[in-house]
Amino acid sequence: MVTLTGLKLKNPTILAAGIMGTTGASLVRMAKEGAGAVVTKSIGPEPKEGHHNPSMVQLECGFLNAMGLPNPSYEAFLQELEFAKNGCSVPVIASIFGGNADDFLKVADGLSPAKPDAFELNVSCPHAEGYGAMIGSDPYVVEEITRAVCDSVDVPVWVKLTPNVTDIVSIGEAAERGGADAVVAINTVRAMAIDIATGYPILGNRFGGLSGEAIKPIAVKCVYDLYAALDIPIIGVGGISKWQDAIEMMMAGASAVQIGSAVFDGTGVFGSIADGIDNYLDKNGHAGIKDIIGLAHEVI
Repeated sequence: MVTLTGLKLKNPTILAAGIMGTTGASLVRMAKEGAGAVVTKSIGPEPKEGHHNPSMVQLECGFLNAMGLPNPSYEAFLQELEFAKNGCSVPVIASIFGGNADDFLKVADGLSPAKPDAFELNVSCPHAEGYGAMIGSDPYVVEEITRAVCDSVDVPVWVKLTPNVTDIVSIGEAAERGGADAVVAINTVRAMAIDIATGYPILGNRFGGLSGEAIKPIAVKCVYDLYAALDIPIIGVGGISKWQDAIEMMMAGASAVQIGSAVFDGTGVFGSIADGIDNYLDKNGHAGIKDIIGLAHEVI
């Protein structure tokens, strides 16, 4: 059992936003597959189709996607969130986005009747014009949005940070000043692929976000830096596909980990990573994950 921002998780693995989180049924399925908590697809104030295809491609080093935050709006998603809450035995976190503080408030207030266990503020999507990283790269805006939502809801607020900035710590500090209960690091890394037969970019949006094993070292460094600067928990995400990755992320400073692209290879990944963590802790004489969180900072 893990306690994170007051929430009880049966293990420290969490389904990341945007992966198998588009319906209540899929969220329930991920909970039954072993996730300690689940995060919904990012939901916004208005219906959004997203970018045209191709919107996702598998590369030799991971996945490249430019979905463009497609969603039915908070009004249409409310029933799905209620279904997930009723069917999940683990915390359900609502990921939300908007173009400004008023948008975030509108969505948070609109989804609150479904009683999500927490909100995750998406200020980090790298390929949605007017949203995500376009606003999440400004610490003042991040602080304003975070404070607005924190003042309006009575559940924990997590802020998902973008790595596509010069200094992620300054953004994390802005979220903390705004009242965030935790930060999530990181979202995908801005990237691109070109078809050499035609000379055209492969994605319909031309560029997108890279996920998968290739970005794990970037995520580990971001978590490491944030842990040294913040007083709130950090949830590590990016390239985690096995229990060794989760342990590494925790040693960098993560209190829990989110899993996204690895679900492509099988939804049993949550259970296998959780079991691997437990075995590692037992074999090395640790009482729990608290013994290894931030351990890399203590050996210098």
